[in-house]
Amino acid sequence: MMAEYLLFATERYALPILAPLAQALHASGQSVSAWFADGAAGGSLPGVPNVDLTQALALRPRAVFSAANWVPPFIAGAKVQVFHGFNVQKRDSARGHFRVRGLFDLYCTQGPATTDPFRELAARQGHFAVAQTGWPKLDPLFRDDGGASAALRAPAAGRPVILFGSTFTERLSAAPHLYEHIAADIARGERYWLLTLHPKCSEEMFARYRALAGDNAAFIEPEQVMAAQRAADVLVSDTSSIVSEFVVQYKPVVTFRNRVPQPHMIDFDDAPRLPAMLDRALSPEPALVAQIQQYADSIHPYRDGYSSERVIAATEDFLAGELGTLKRKPFGAWTRGLQIRRDLGYWGPSKR
Repeated sequence: MMAEYLLFATERYALPILAPLAQALHASGQSVSAWFADGAAGGSLPGVPNVDLTQALALRPRAVFSAANWVPPFIAGAKVQVFHGFNVQKRDSARGHFRVRGLFDLYCTQGPATTDPFRELAARQGHFAVAQTGWPKLDPLFRDDGGASAALRAPAAGRPVILFGSTFTERLSAAPHLYEHIAADIARGERYWLLTLHPKCSEEMFARYRALAGDNAAFIEPEQVMAAQRAADVLVSDTSSIVSEFVVQYKPVVTFRNRVPQPHMIDFDDAPRLPAMLDRALSPEPALVAQIQQYADSIHPYRDGYSSERVIAATEDFLAGELGTLKRKPFGAWTRGLQIRRDLGYWGPSKR
């Protein structure tokens, strides 16, 4: 029997996370709508109607899949956290990836590195369930993409393909520091570059990197990033979630001043050394390859492209009571709910 599901996002970068989930729901014959608020407002997904707050309330969805840090608690349905990124340790755990706000009923985790901490929190707090499913955003990395990645790689004409992606966090971003050295490498033409930036980066930075496009480089829009990751041999980045996304493919990453450098990264802090770092990444030593594989398996062991289906199955298990009975939400969830009501200007009845 067809049921209604709601996708929720507050930033544009959440759309590629929810798109595979929408496709999987449609494939199973379910009805899907999307409420895109704040920074995601105006975004859209193929075949998914956009709704506003009033319409979302009226839908009374069976579940709400959120790729944001929060979700309105007064909308009907199970509140499912599908995450907007990997744990890249931009801040401490209490304020970052493992912060529990009391708004979600089910956390669909990406791999053992996040599953185990969330299960420990669930055992202590008791007001949410945890299921390890993998991350819907990565499904396109491991499924036929209709030639999208091959098309991005074709202009390289056999040259190594390097993807550059940077975080928007100013104190962590490699974009301003590596610009001149990336431009010089592009000018040499020995490698082909795919360039992208976090949607929250400044317009000035976007303009500088867009201007590098030509015979030896292309600028990649947010909607093309997954195809670009498939197309590239090596990633150059910083303390961005794209590092973990890329590593899941067992490919090398070069990081500039990563906040918490780890053995699977080729991390460096002297910008002129970029060419040497790329040479190493394109011929990785066996010890580095082993570290890459070990880390990838810990954060996302799934390479079948069916994480979206596992999220849906886990949600149905939760709704059927197969993941246990939850305790009442903590007092902090009630106060957070009031803040959300105030921010959204809604003081009507809850549809839970």
